Amino acid sequence: MLDLKLIAGNSNRPLAQKIAKYIGVELAACEIRRFSDGEIFVQINENIRGTDVFIIQSTNTPSDNIMELLILIEAARRASASRITAVIPYYGYGRQDRKDKPRVAITAKLVANLITTAGADRIITMDLHAAQIQGFFDLPHDHLYSSRIFNDYVTNLGIPNPVVVSPDIGSIKVARAFAKSFVASLAIIDKRRPAPNRSEVVNIIGEIENRNIIIRDDMIDTGGTICQAAEALVTAGARDIYVVCTHPVLSGDSIKKINDCVIKRMIVSDSINVENKGLTDKFLVLSCANLFGEAIMRISGEKSVSSLFGD
Repeated sequence: MLDLKLIAGNSNRPLAQKIAKYIGVELAACEIRRFSDGEIFVQINENIRGTDVFIIQSTNTPSDNIMELLILIEAARRASASRITAVIPYYGYGRQDRKDKPRVAITAKLVANLITTAGADRIITMDLHAAQIQGFFDLPHDHLYSSRIFNDYVTNLGIPNPVVVSPDIGSIKVARAFAKSFVASLAIIDKRRPAPNRSEVVNIIGEIENRNIIIRDDMIDTGGTICQAAEALVTAGARDIYVVCTHPVLSGDSIKKINDCVIKRMIVSDSINVENKGLTDKFLVLSCANLFGEAIMRISGEKSVSSLFGD
């Protein structure tokens, strides 16, 4: 068994520290700073030759954090790490996963190529925007599911007469699995996107009148889609609205939108650092540290991680 080393980027150090605590190790000494023009400098300040290195870095506010991840991988490779695993709790640029319009880029594949070229040997992610992104990597890829974080908590809420709602067609699989975990029925919102970060609810498929709603999605960005869906559900006769979203991107005035809308509770993970976002009591953050920590220990110990893939 190789000596395990954890290296944290700057995007989500609180999560990296929780993962390190779960595993029972210290984060490796690493200096990350910027030149006056913004160029990123990385130096790993301890010996990692022949070790099993796990680099923890979400790629939210994506550009700088992606570059930081790539440079960390490159530094570890040149320091002769035996194996380098990129641990990416939130995979930025994952929304552009296909060519659905003329002359657009498939950025999910581009980022996968960059990570591979930088020298990563393995990838760990959680709740990718589209499952097919796993196939964009020509590397071993462990795709974890946040259902292991959320299911028990939501079950213990004891929400009466629940319906799990998928906010769009793309989220049906995760919503169906979520509904199955505590024997709830499923409904789907049929929506259209006239422009990026804008959506229109066209139809609600399923029985939601006089039911308590749990909207299940992989991420929340501007909050417009979720708030619009919640309002449409209440207008159609639904009662309380709970939302479970894995990745709290929460850009712009999204927090204000959520606070002002009919959503009763917003439950997210800490895949993205939200410490400085000013979340209110309407938000609940559940940690994914134990899930990633368990995956890292099993991979380093050459043990199966398949039990962590249950969705």
